[in-house]
Amino acid sequence: MQLVVQGDDFGMCHAVNAGVVTALTDGILTQASAMAPCPWVDEALRLAAVHDIPLGLHQTLTCDWENFRWRPLTRGRSLVGPDGYFRDTVAEAAAAINAADAEAELLAQAARISGSGLSLGYLDVHMGLVCEAAYERVSQELGAPFLYPGLPTSLRFTSIRSLSQRKASEKLPWLLAWLEGLAPGVHLLVTHPGVGGAELASLTSASSPVYAWAEEYRVSDLAVLTDGAVRRAVKEHGIRLTSVASADFSEVT
Repeated sequence: MQLVVQGDDFGMCHAVNAGVVTALTDGILTQASAMAPCPWVDEALRLAAVHDIPLGLHQTLTCDWENFRWRPLTRGRSLVGPDGYFRDTVAEAAAAINAADAEAELLAQAARISGSGLSLGYLDVHMGLVCEAAYERVSQELGAPFLYPGLPTSLRFTSIRSLSQRKASEKLPWLLAWLEGLAPGVHLLVTHPGVGGAELASLTSASSPVYAWAEEYRVSDLAVLTDGAVRRAVKEHGIRLTSVASADFSEVT
């Protein structure tokens, strides 16, 4: 049994970068998805080099925070809303963005990562699918697989699960039960670790629909990923922790 444990939003902010590194060094995290347009991506890339973190590109065409915004790396006019930043939701972005602008932006995001000397093992998306045609062309042009189902270049996992949206009190028992029941193959667990504090708490107001994503989900994800019971369960059940770049997908039937 192989398990890929992914940390999303690497480079978004310092608290997320610190959470990813802690989840890797003290927990079961095995790879991270980097957000090239975000202000803390330079730190993320330095940390990836120091800690040898396998990277994917968290293809970013949206920004959902009230108090923390980011812009495209390119000048595609369809990519931004009236405020000059990425749009808030997948639906808004999908309705406005044209495929040529999206493709140019995603290639620039990939170049931002690879230009640091680091390689990209896969591509995925931030928040959801905005422009499927652009994702497909970028994946083919870069020769990098797409993490989620739906494209010709998509990887095939035995199962894909997300830790983050569960109640904090439910995460540890759920994960332990899931690990115990894993079948042979390659499994993906998507997580969002982060270190709690003023930075995450200030991203958005309590009335925002994404408020829980700012701090609540991330702090509890990190706690579970570094819990000793989880590390023991991985060992006891004979689960091999791996990244997409190192996984043996021939085990997926």
